[in-house]
Amino acid sequence: MKARVLVVEDESLVAMMVEDCLIELGYEVAAVAANVDAALAALQGGGIDCAMLDVNLGGTPSFPIAEALEARGIPYMFVTGYDGTAIPPNFRARHGLQKPFRMRELQQAMAGLQDAPAVPGDLIA
Repeated sequence: MKARVLVVEDESLVAMMVEDCLIELGYEVAAVAANVDAALAALQGGGIDCAMLDVNLGGTPSFPIAEALEARGIPYMFVTGYDGTAIPPNFRARHGLQKPFRMRELQQAMAGLQDAPAVPGDLIA
């Protein structure tokens, strides 16, 4: 069974690239959300095994989504262009990827959340 991933990213082009990379790596993208409300609604709908969260969603932090994921015991990681100090101390262990990243880095970060299939190449994400 493929792990179902919630992708939370406000930049549509980045979201599409991440979605394509995840599919190439053998994951199923359960939902893509561009803001906190859409992500929480997707989470409420169920069917999510893990999540990737951009820290800044159009000026709004994604930390309420992280709290909801934690409450449900769903593994997640932050994907951000900011350094780790932009993430509050209680969430810093969840800093998974620094933008921009390569496909291999995505595969390695996802392996920390779920058992990831082998990486087919080293494409820039």
